[in-house]
Amino acid sequence: MNPAPKPCHPAPESCHPAPESCHPAPESCHPSPKAEDLLLDRTTDIAILGGGLAGSAAAILLARAGRDVLLIERETQPQHKVCGEFLSQEALAYLNLLGLDAAALTTLGAVPIRSVRLAHGTSVSHAQLPFAARSLTRRTLDAHLLQLAEASGARVLRGTRALSLDPTSTGWSIHLESKEASSASAAGQSLTATTALLATGKHDLSKRPRPRGKQPNLVAFKMYFRLSPQQAAALQSHVELILFRGGYAGLQPVEDGVANLCCLVDRTALQRIGGRWPHLLRTMQQDCALLRERLHNATPLLEKPLAIASIPYGYVRPTATDGLWSLGDQAAVIPSFTGDGMSIALHSGSLAAAMLLRGQTPAAFQRQLHDELSTQVALATTLSRGLLWTPTRSLFTAAATLWPTLITTAARTTRISPTALANILQARTTPA
Repeated sequence: MNPAPKPCHPAPESCHPAPESCHPAPESCHPSPKAEDLLLDRTTDIAILGGGLAGSAAAILLARAGRDVLLIERETQPQHKVCGEFLSQEALAYLNLLGLDAAALTTLGAVPIRSVRLAHGTSVSHAQLPFAARSLTRRTLDAHLLQLAEASGARVLRGTRALSLDPTSTGWSIHLESKEASSASAAGQSLTATTALLATGKHDLSKRPRPRGKQPNLVAFKMYFRLSPQQAAALQSHVELILFRGGYAGLQPVEDGVANLCCLVDRTALQRIGGRWPHLLRTMQQDCALLRERLHNATPLLEKPLAIASIPYGYVRPTATDGLWSLGDQAAVIPSFTGDGMSIALHSGSLAAAMLLRGQTPAAFQRQLHDELSTQVALATTLSRGLLWTPTRSLFTAAATLWPTLITTAARTTRISPTALANILQARTTPA
């Protein structure tokens, strides 16, 4: 069994405070009500563990349908996360369903992404994306989805993490720990729920680890940069896929004129070059002239990069365990180069809400989600392995230079299927 994902040096996923110039927390995000006010009777109909994309999507749709929902979020304030922050057309469709339409996303600062560049060595290929896309930081997006959950009627308990989740004869017993409580009062804090949804993202719950996945030996890093005006203009409306020894990276603009560099590297390859972020950043620039050009005179905006390891890429949960609904990265982990992780999270949360409201079981949900995602995730994992292996990486780069439509095809075939998307949007989560 694989231990819960743990941070890999130099920094945990919940990053060091960002400089003020790098996406300050939304001013409208006020502290949550105290735990004792939200947990007066220690019971709830539906408990959702995790306030990321999947958890918030489920909370919004269930609360709108009149269900009693408690959303438990471990952080007290919005956080940056290891994420490429690419919003595909599927993600945009789900956000529109939740109440964040194109105008609202523009107000939040989301920027359009229209094209993709593939860069390796001195070679650069270019293709138009086969769909409309946006880019927005998770810190901004997660904060506003939590606010939407509260506005929809869900209770949101911030600064509290679940220590354990145990089935009972009537539902679930959840043992909690609050960041704001003293160690004495935090111990033993618990609640019961009829239904539990696990949406803790990359963080596994105690006694509920995910298997290793098909590509588990990767380390993820993320850093925000402020590029020079010339390079920021060149990057505008593009996502750039950077290939280097033992890994790949994505560079794209986000709000406030900032660029997000998010990368995956094989653990052995990372150790071979020195094992730390400065070594990796130097290697990426040595192997890719385009990235070297982009980062010339760029300013890093985080004190240290975010980093996380032991992520079970390629994993898709086949069945439900103990009658638990598993969402987001707890249900499926697609390799990052596809840019479809956010849409999968939103899809899983929306599908879970729809099926729960129709009276369907966690087992039926998990089977359907597996059927919808397994082919997509398997293909993406195969391509990810190829991008990390030198012979196939060079072959793919050469082929993409001759036939740029290969990039478009890869982007199209690693998305949530149109049928799965249409089923959710047409259902509108209305109970049968």
